[in-house]
Amino acid sequence: MTKKLLIKVTAGADAPERCSQAFTVAAVAVASGVEVSMWLTGESAWFALPGRAAEFELPHAAPLPDLLDSILAGGTLTLCTQCAARRDITEKDVIEGVRIAGAQVFVQEAMAEGTQALVY
Repeated sequence: MTKKLLIKVTAGADAPERCSQAFTVAAVAVASGVEVSMWLTGESAWFALPGRAAEFELPHAAPLPDLLDSILAGGTLTLCTQCAARRDITEKDVIEGVRIAGAQVFVQEAMAEGTQALVY
């Protein structure tokens, strides 16, 4: 049975340590060969836009653009539909490789056998 890691990050620049932890865990899991699906919700929704990750700074943390690139290269990155709508973000605005999907898709992923869900 394949194990999948589903990570929902609700924090952005408003809670930088929590945000960085989520991206770090996701990137390390991808590098370890784990199937990863990361969901951007709340303030982390802004990182679906080009250049926004480069604005994020946290001392002693890996650069967010590098972590984001790793996740996009080997995992799935999803922007919450409602979070996108509340910020007027559309599919044409997001980084290539980011999908926009809603709670139904999240629940399907979370309930799949062999999936471990983490929320930051």
